[in-house]
Amino acid sequence: MPRPVTLFTGQWADLSLGELATQAKAMGYDGLELACWGDHFDVQRALASSDYARERWSLLQAQGMGCHAIANHLVGQAVCDRIDERHRAILPPEVWGDGEPEGVRQRAAARMIDTARAARAFFDARPGAAAIDFPAVVTGFTGSSIWHAVYAFPPTSQAYLQQGFDDFAQRWRPILDAFDAVDVNFALEVHPTEIAFDIASAQRALEAVDHHPRFGFNFDPSHFAYQGVDYIRFLRTFSERIFHVHMKDVWWGRGDGSVGVFGGHTDFGDARRHWDFRSVGRGDVRFQDIIVALNDIGYRGPLSVEWEDARMDRRHGAAEAAAYVRQLDFPPSAAAFDAAFERKP
Repeated sequence: MPRPVTLFTGQWADLSLGELATQAKAMGYDGLELACWGDHFDVQRALASSDYARERWSLLQAQGMGCHAIANHLVGQAVCDRIDERHRAILPPEVWGDGEPEGVRQRAAARMIDTARAARAFFDARPGAAAIDFPAVVTGFTGSSIWHAVYAFPPTSQAYLQQGFDDFAQRWRPILDAFDAVDVNFALEVHPTEIAFDIASAQRALEAVDHHPRFGFNFDPSHFAYQGVDYIRFLRTFSERIFHVHMKDVWWGRGDGSVGVFGGHTDFGDARRHWDFRSVGRGDVRFQDIIVALNDIGYRGPLSVEWEDARMDRRHGAAEAAAYVRQLDFPPSAAAFDAAFERKP
């Protein structure tokens, strides 16, 4: 069976789930990766009433849509971050509270534990045989107390950086234990501003939580490619930890030479930029190599389009992306290609 092609709803939170499900079906998607903002998935309502999960599924099924992952990037970001006024814009009011940083981090951690429980309730309510197709997954961010030290000046020791990984482990182990208790996987989107943003830091993060069985990755090549990180190597290095996949494109080596990899404090879509996100298939990511690697490592989960392109109408781009991903994907072979030449005794 081909992998489901789904749409991450985070960039579509201005639409109701009903509106988006209708549009996504028309654009060619099999399902949605539901973001925990807008009205797409409400963690507290899912915990408060079993009717909520059934209503979400009913709404999705009315359009012939499935769901294989819940996404809570925004709250997860606040678990380890150095909190400032920017977080207020992305957090639910009850998580932000009075904005005192440690209080925000503690409430964010509690909400991530609630997200695991809400995801379990939601996927347990999934109708029919679809309930056993894929493991329950929550995608998200972790935040980082040491992202500000990504460039090591003032001079930054490994002991200083280790404090950041220790902080991550202390805050996320109880969350991961809660995920384990309800049989849900957490898939960190390896990404700048997170505790893991390339292969080396992902290995270090995994070691920090003692290779916790519920800690894995939401693979997104767009965050590796412009950094110069080998995203195919990432798949092969962490083959057993690829819990979810984003299909998202980027180009790099562009611009006018005045803005570098760090972005020059410019906005996305600025023509001066060295790199920018592109609609899937219109950037420089080698998606065919990704499909080959996913087949090699046995990943059979969804291919979730995270659509971002500052220069393109999103409905046009998302529809184009769905068709591109569907055409690109192919099932692995069940036999050696030259088996037909074998002579049987």
